[in-house]
Amino acid sequence: MGEMSKKRCVPCEAGALPLFKPQAEELLKKLDGWALSADAKKITKEYRFKDFAEALAFANRVGAIAEEEGHHPDLSISWGKVGIELSTHAIGGLSENDFILAAKIDEAPRA
Repeated sequence: MGEMSKKRCVPCEAGALPLFKPQAEELLKKLDGWALSADAKKITKEYRFKDFAEALAFANRVGAIAEEEGHHPDLSISWGKVGIELSTHAIGGLSENDFILAAKIDEAPRA
């Protein structure tokens, strides 16, 4: 996981194509606990916490990381849970940026 989190997200160039499923599956091996959607257009993970306040604090840390990287996940926050969905909307699928951001999120403090 370490090598992915050291990279930086870069804007997708015009005409960039989303990753093919085999490419996404290979990058997914570098992450812990993330799932690839059946259509290979997004990756998801759910984090669990002891209460809503911890979940919200983690979501705010994820937001700060996303702002720093210029790449933004879809978040769902509920009592004791934060769901994260990553996809590169500009290209209609996954890019390396999604895996970089996932690795950085995994390294974020949980409490």
